[in-house]
Amino acid sequence: MPAYQTRLSCTWPDAARVRVRRPLIAALLASLVLCSTRAVAQSDLGALVDQQHCMFCHTNDAPFLAPSFQQIADRYRNDPQAQTMLEHKLRAGGRAHWGDMAMPMPAERGGALSPEEAHTLVEWVLRH
Repeated sequence: MPAYQTRLSCTWPDAARVRVRRPLIAALLASLVLCSTRAVAQSDLGALVDQQHCMFCHTNDAPFLAPSFQQIADRYRNDPQAQTMLEHKLRAGGRAHWGDMAMPMPAERGGALSPEEAHTLVEWVLRH
């Protein structure tokens, strides 16, 4: 038997090797699940943004027909009532808060949003 295997078997008995591997394997599996969950969540979010036609009026970082997501986040990020107000705005549409463009009614932009969907979209915008 080569010297490195002898040293390894003396330093790491089989039972100890298994104990070290199990937490490592568990951590790797947890990371994979988390990554795949985020990927699914991102694809669901992308589908929701597409379904609601958000990018018809907004962009990520420059005003277009409506304020950019970055501008919205900068304006409302520290406002404790903003999350609720913006979720309501997404679900019901309404008059313009700034600029001339009003938020279209849900039927005009892809259909009704559930409270959970509106919450997800607002959280995403406020993270910009």
